Amino acid sequence: MSEQAPSLDRAAAARPLPKPGILDIHPYVPGKAKAEGIAEPVKLSANENALGSSAKAQAAFASAGQSLHIYPDPRAGIVRAAIAERYRLEPERLIFGCGSDEVFLLLNQTFLEPGDNMVQGEFGFAGFAIGAYACQAEVRRAPEPGFRIDVDELLKCVDDRTRLIFLANPGNPTGTWIPFSEVRRLHDALPPSVVLVLDGAYGEFAADPGFDDGLDLARTASNVVVTHTFSKLHGLAALRIGWGYAPAEIAEAVERIRMPFNTSIAAQRAAVAALGDEDFQRASLEFVDTWRSWLAQQIGGLGLDVVGPSAANFVLVAFPKAPGRTAAEAEAFLASRGLLVRGLGMYGLPDHLRFTIGLEAHNRALVDALADFLKR
Repeated sequence: MSEQAPSLDRAAAARPLPKPGILDIHPYVPGKAKAEGIAEPVKLSANENALGSSAKAQAAFASAGQSLHIYPDPRAGIVRAAIAERYRLEPERLIFGCGSDEVFLLLNQTFLEPGDNMVQGEFGFAGFAIGAYACQAEVRRAPEPGFRIDVDELLKCVDDRTRLIFLANPGNPTGTWIPFSEVRRLHDALPPSVVLVLDGAYGEFAADPGFDDGLDLARTASNVVVTHTFSKLHGLAALRIGWGYAPAEIAEAVERIRMPFNTSIAAQRAAVAALGDEDFQRASLEFVDTWRSWLAQQIGGLGLDVVGPSAANFVLVAFPKAPGRTAAEAEAFLASRGLLVRGLGMYGLPDHLRFTIGLEAHNRALVDALADFLKR
């Protein structure tokens, strides 16, 4: 429980108090990056690109060293032009943020006020809800039977105070996805006043013909926003740069509250170079496709249940509830071997772990360590 009661008179308080609801928010907990007693553990907890980043992007980043005293272009003009050309989008309809996380935050701030609600899947990315709670809005979580978004369950949560629906496709941390026919069915059933946000952070890894990130729908719909990030496929997680494509009216509204200079010169230059390096993108996709299948097969062969099939650069795995074989015990065992994976208690999945697709040696070490854990 929060130490701040909603009815407390903040003006009469003995010290400054945050507005109601802030102290009830569970802060975001990132994937682990350290293991006790191990100098350089293998990090398979944050869905980073195992191949690193494009050499061209690294060179572009380095070129910014002589410009550290200069404010960046507040409109991210070079990235705006590059994305508009690559995806055939109107540049004025693009929104840029410190990662796509900031785009989510800006959309929440733009549309939510106390008494409104936002809808997401029960296992939806934690960043969606944090921004909504900060606006004193209600977060409604629709059940995901089979760890997959269910359009009908989302629609059951919608009422006249719903302002936003966040749909990550593929989902994180599940890795599951729904075909575009279902996305369109959801959109067709929504009131025109509800903004449908399609988070495509992992969309590039989904190769099935039935998948679509929704950009074509967003071209003509007045209430669809599609977001993407440079953190995953492009390997620029350290630079924090993401983007959204929105109707002109939504983009203009968001621009009124977006802080200036929210993407750096180094990030902008690296993003343009990364977008142009199709060889690196192709290699990354082929790598994930190969080792995702291998990892799922090997882990399944150990008797563990792999959720999916995953369409992202990770796999979600269920563990038994039996003492000695639980997800928490497996996470600790793997950490003792120098393998850091993602525990998912904060997502309501205490019996699951998420494994990022790593380099070949890392994937093999993970399977060997899991086999040893299960033999104990």
